[in-house]
Formats: sequence, C-alpha cells, structure tokens
Amino acid sequence: MRSVFRKRGVALITAMLITALAASVAASLSWDNALDVRRTMVMLYRDQAIQVAVGSEGWVRNILRDDQASSTSDHLDEIWATEIPALPIDAQAVQGEIYGEIQDLQGRFNINNLIDASGQTHQPSLEQFKRLLAALGLEDRLAEIIADWLDADQTESIPFGAEDPLYTGLTPPYRTANRPILSVSELAAVDGMDRSSFDILLPHVTALPGRTPINVNTASAPVLQSLGSNITLSDAEGLIALREGGGFADYGGVFAPLVEADLQQDGFSETSSYFQLKAVVQIDTVRISLFTLLYRNPNGSDVIPILRSLGTI
Repeated sequence: MRSVFRKRGVALITAMLITALAASVAASLSWDNALDVRRTMVMLYRDQAIQVAVGSEGWVRNILRDDQASSTSDHLDEIWATEIPALPIDAQAVQGEIYGEIQDLQGRFNINNLIDASGQTHQPSLEQFKRLLAALGLEDRLAEIIADWLDADQTESIPFGAEDPLYTGLTPPYRTANRPILSVSELAAVDGMDRSSFDILLPHVTALPGRTPINVNTASAPVLQSLGSNITLSDAEGLIALREGGGFADYGGVFAPLVEADLQQDGFSETSSYFQLKAVVQIDTVRISLFTLLYRNPNGSDVIPILRSLGTI
C-alpha cells in the first residue's frame, strides 16, 4: 500500500512539473511573439516615416520653385524661411506628425571654397575662413589644418598644417580626404577639432559642391564679418538690422566698400541655389530626422535633391 501511495505521489509531482514547464514554455512563446510583433510594427512605422519625410521634399521643391519665380533675391522674410508647422499624419490608425524647416546653406561659409579647381588652397577663402574663426572665438590655426585636409597634396601648410604623417600615427590611423568633402561632420576628424569647437563652428559652415558665394541676406553676423577684415561685430549687427523687411535694397552698394578685393567678384550675392530641408516625422514611438540637400537651378527649371541623410547632417 505504501508503494502505491509513493507511486501516486511521484506521478502527481511529475504532472505538476510538466504543467509548470508547459506554462513556462507558453509564456516564453507569448513574450517572443509580442516582441516580434512590436519589432515588426516599429520597422513598419520607420519605413512609413521615411516615406512621409521623402514625400515632403515635393512640397518644399514647389515652395522654392515658386519663390524663384516671384522674387529676384532670397531673404529671411520669404515663405521658405519660416518653420514648417507640425502637420498631423495618420499611419494605420496610429497618430503621428511631421514638422521641420528649410535653411539657406549659402548663408554659411562653404568649406570646399578653401580649395580651387586644381585642388590647391584658395588663399582669399583661407583668409576669409580665418576671419570667421576669429569672429567665433576659435583658433585660426584650424583654417590651415582644414585646408590641408582638403587639398590634393601631402605638403603641410606652414606653420599649422597637418597631412597623412600625423593622422596615420593616431590610434586608429586614418588619412586625409585630399578632396572636397560631402558633409561638415567630417570636420570632426581633423586635428585640433574638439567637440566644443565643432559645435560652435557647425551653424556657420556647410559643404557644397563647387565654389559658392555668401548670400548676405541670410548670413549670420560672424559670416558677414568674414567678408572683410574691417567689419566689426557691431557693423555686422547693423547690417542684419538693415536687411530686415525684405533684404538689402542695394546689396552691392552696401558691401562693395566692406568686402575684401579678392572676394568682390564671387564672394557674395543676394540669391541662393543650395538649401537644406530638415524634416522630422514621429509615428507612435518612432521618430526619424531626414536632411536633404536641395539644388535650385538658377534658371528656375527645377529643384533637385542631391543628397539625403538620416539622423545627421
């Protein structure tokens, strides 16, 4: 009789263990399934957010095209210069929104102006960049270091240049670009560029293909200062106040006495061809930022997206 009770007890314990094991497996499968569903929804929302952001380019292209047809200059009182308000979007019954802004990149100093068509340092632009760095309170030695990063040779500028022998000695080693750059984020790799300096410089520089003039109607005070060695901060602030309400009425007459002689021909203008769209889309918990570089043909034929990046400029 004791043997029978013992066997029944073992059978009961075994049944309880099997039940517990089955429950654990079922719970694990349910949890994995929930995670798989969530991951799938996040990937779907991300894809939808990207498509919405890319779709906003068409709207912005129309704005820039219409602006060029109705205006002979580009300034900060135009429609394109206002922030894009938050607009609701409906993605499979999940609420979301899109917002952003358009920035005139020719209101910034084009880093690629530091070299000419032959890949050599363009001295007037180098001096202009040094003035910009001084206006921002940064070391002007960065100008020669960045110029060496871009130029086609391996000859270090005197006294502050830096070429491959310096960078290949770092851990990990890397080499200079020796060509125009596609993104200003690349400047974070140059010698002497710390995070603080990069953050200060970033709003005032850009990386555009070819040589581009500064649009004086949209440039910041430090960028305006860079155009001439005798332009002080108070002068630049006065110029910014003067352009309010529709830009400079006669930008050539205003800047001709102020801008350095080497920059008179192609150093400044009142129009722009390069703009950047920043579109931020949020769907549920998914948020993406799309940066699109747009080129507007000067003859007004079209506005073309030439570079896209997600999450960073």
